[in-house]
Amino acid sequence: MPLLPSLQTLTPSTSPAWYFLLLAVVAAERLAELATARRNAGWSLARGGREYGRGHYPAMVALHVGLLAGCAAEAAHRPFLPALGWPALAVVAVAQGLRWWCVLSLGPRWNTRVIVVPGLPLVAAGPYRLLRHPNYAAVVLEGLALPLVHTAWVTALAFTLLNALLLRVRIRCENAALTYARTADPLLGLVR
Repeated sequence: MPLLPSLQTLTPSTSPAWYFLLLAVVAAERLAELATARRNAGWSLARGGREYGRGHYPAMVALHVGLLAGCAAEAAHRPFLPALGWPALAVVAVAQGLRWWCVLSLGPRWNTRVIVVPGLPLVAAGPYRLLRHPNYAAVVLEGLALPLVHTAWVTALAFTLLNALLLRVRIRCENAALTYARTADPLLGLVR
């Protein structure tokens, strides 16, 4: 039996089960991200890294947990519409690919937190040669598309609006941290 349903086998009675499986896979991916981030935080901190923006991190975690919970709750009451669901699933796959391309491109410097190791140059490889914040582009794509796989438009709208507010704070924090770390005099020691 194939992992993904075919167009013929996906019916209103079977589509929630497949969608909940997709949500479980995304949740497992998030746990893998957190494990990677924890390991990478240790690497960064051991090299004098400093964390910035600690205050907004719990809101970011809550928003992403809320995305998955909202998708599950709303999808239980919405139909699967193939004309919307299949293209949205393709966008989710692209977003996941972009996210992991970011993780691989940054290597041990990638994190869910803003941790900057003074003295290291900005990464200009992978998607970072095309976009300044490609990971956030992946988050925006996924936050819109994942709910729409199963017509959870309220969740898509709510996440997109709240995420826009959060990303405004997050990107400012990250840009300021990177600017500060780049301009600090390495002869002065650790930037604290």
